[in-house]
Amino acid sequence: MLALGLAAGCGRAPRAAQGRNPERDTLRIVFVTHGQSSDPFWSVVANGANDAARDLGVQLQYQAPPSFDMIEQSNLIRSTTAARPHGLVVSIPDPDALRAAITAATGAGIPVISINSGADVYRQLGILAHVGQTEYEAGYAGGERLAAAGVRRALCINHEVGNSAQDQRCRGLTDALRKAGGSVRVLAVDLADPDDAQQRIAGALRTDPRLDGMLALGPAGADPALAALRATGRAGSVSFGTFDLTPRVLQALQAGDLLFAIDQQQYLQGYLPVVLLVKYLETGTLPGGGDIIRTGPGFVTRANAAAVLELTRRGIR
Repeated sequence: MLALGLAAGCGRAPRAAQGRNPERDTLRIVFVTHGQSSDPFWSVVANGANDAARDLGVQLQYQAPPSFDMIEQSNLIRSTTAARPHGLVVSIPDPDALRAAITAATGAGIPVISINSGADVYRQLGILAHVGQTEYEAGYAGGERLAAAGVRRALCINHEVGNSAQDQRCRGLTDALRKAGGSVRVLAVDLADPDDAQQRIAGALRTDPRLDGMLALGPAGADPALAALRATGRAGSVSFGTFDLTPRVLQALQAGDLLFAIDQQQYLQGYLPVVLLVKYLETGTLPGGGDIIRTGPGFVTRANAAAVLELTRRGIR
């Protein structure tokens, strides 16, 4: 059970304690993430946030740059801060690029919670709590699964170069395989051009016949990887895992084309911060006193993919 910690322990009095506790229907919470609500992963985050706002009777806005763009995300955080929301939720894929904008928000007295990326830096930025998984550990756990399947030479397919969370995932994978006597090569791909991404992965498979494993860092990276495996005739001979869930990922699991998917339960990354901010504003408390609230990693395999698929179609897994 999570313990409740007073917000005063986080170094700042909550708004409720400052005599500025508005009625719930006037509370406005804004998400500014690096992922668009049209993305299959981030759409589930947005679903969770919207469901929580509806359940609690508060106002919610979800904002993101049209593509992975730290300058634009920083600008969105700054403009949100200027509009003085009652609470702010951010992802932190690049702490150096976003540090000034986030600390301006926390310095202005706006309660901020981070999600998805930033578990290693959120405290430094004055953020109240982090909701998500620790990325190195998730990558390491994926590496252990691949090693147990016999993988000794793997690709880590990085579709978002510059996102520190992706680097941590690849590092965890590398350390786990190295412990088993294996090695990892990081392959950067650009998902703005999925055909090129597929060709890059296929090229790696063709030039290194010893490759026996791959880990994609998201479902959008899994699609071109699956296509590359089929195009090179390596499907079935290369053990393949991915981060995160979509209906297509779960169908690939059911078909045996994927060994596992790492589930960080992104719906909770949308839902829980809204609950946390509302109760923080009302009571001045936080579960865990501001520690990381872990939503993953969990693993979905062929054995349980069917049970998860219906929830994914409903946009809550």
